[in-house]
Amino acid sequence: MLLFLCSVTLMAQDSLAIQDSQVEPPKSMDLVAPSEVKQAFKRIKLDGIAAVVGDYVILESDIEKTLIDLKSQGVSDQDVNRCQLLGKLMEDRLFAHQAVQDSVLISDDEIAAIGERQLQQLVSQAGSLDRVLKVYKKEDEESFRQELNKINKLRMLSERMQTKVVEEIEITPEEVRQFFNDIPKEERPVFGAELEISQIVKTPQAPEEEKQKVIDKLNELKADVEDNNASFSVKAILYSQDPGSKSKGGFYPMSRETPFVKEFKDVAFSLQEGEISDPFESPFGYHIIYIEKIRGQELDLRHILMVPEVPSSAVKEAIDELKDIKKKIEEGAFTFAEAALNFSDEKETKFDGGVLRNPTNYDSRFELTKMDPSLYKQVSNLKDNEISFPIEEPDPRGGQTKYKILKISNRYGEHTADFARDYMKIQELAKTEKQLKAINDWRGTHIEDTYISVSKSNRDCDFANNWVKE
Repeated sequence: MLLFLCSVTLMAQDSLAIQDSQVEPPKSMDLVAPSEVKQAFKRIKLDGIAAVVGDYVILESDIEKTLIDLKSQGVSDQDVNRCQLLGKLMEDRLFAHQAVQDSVLISDDEIAAIGERQLQQLVSQAGSLDRVLKVYKKEDEESFRQELNKINKLRMLSERMQTKVVEEIEITPEEVRQFFNDIPKEERPVFGAELEISQIVKTPQAPEEEKQKVIDKLNELKADVEDNNASFSVKAILYSQDPGSKSKGGFYPMSRETPFVKEFKDVAFSLQEGEISDPFESPFGYHIIYIEKIRGQELDLRHILMVPEVPSSAVKEAIDELKDIKKKIEEGAFTFAEAALNFSDEKETKFDGGVLRNPTNYDSRFELTKMDPSLYKQVSNLKDNEISFPIEEPDPRGGQTKYKILKISNRYGEHTADFARDYMKIQELAKTEKQLKAINDWRGTHIEDTYISVSKSNRDCDFANNWVKE
């Protein structure tokens, strides 16, 4: 049941770590007497062990539980079978085992912080900790946390080992060309219809008096917590405008790697445990942060976000300015790219002519079938070189609402891959193939070098890898 805590695929793989135990395998099969090997397999059979990879044990019951979980999520028997699942679990443990051998470090604090996030999310969804424990059939919070930590540690070790295998792999232009030329013409990929989109953004600003009102209110909340022992968590629930943490009393676990804005992280890591920051500004508004706990480089914090009110006059001014920019572009006073450079408030796009970048690959093209639905809705009715009327775009993270005009700069129909036209996509495909080959080569080598045993009942599986070592 723990599959729902992370992404479906990863947790489906990792839930079988629930009953992982450390074993002491023989250092080399050559050093083990035949009678001892025979006795070991007897124990495996009796204990219901499906396989052993290095220091990790996979139980038969683990496989069955994961299959049940996958089916409950709509995965059919045709999509995954028992042998495929066992093979994938063995792969994960091979990577995790080698990560330990190579001293890939994951701190207990980091694992605990991830588990805390997952638990907080579950409690928020279920309504109470007791309900969570009941759903996952756990007697108490401690045993549940221990299980989460086991799952997360194995997953993170496996992921980081795989990253280590491929992190230095680069692809040269000649390798990209060779990769493309090796694909028969009739088998070359077909790319769907694509768009290049540009935008000009205006973000209405709150006046200074509104900003000061927010700062004063945050100082008032801080003083009430410090002087009167008021609950920061309750204050966050009542006053915070952050949709991601308001219902959790402003709670976030955070590490140096957490993708929060620099302003927020700089303040958080400058505070001591139990300290509340002064109000400070970020792109989302104004915050105060309370450090609940420090665990090495991991923080448990609560924060309150308040956004100064933007008057309707400022909104109207932004919309009118965008309408005026649109009119002047259409009249030929300047190009869209020139207008973006001179008038757009969005730093990420203004210096590139307003061109939007696909967040998946940083290319300027968006494939229609893979485009964010909200963006697709905004541009779907635009003709080539037509400029939209101003569009309101609230920030889903609680930041300031912005207004924008959009233009389709280029349109590409569905087409068979072309080396020059689709170079970036082909480069990505070539690099992925090179990384997969490196992973496969690594896996083959380490299967031979690692103690692995597969129970008799699973030896007839048609594994993709040589787990049985025949």
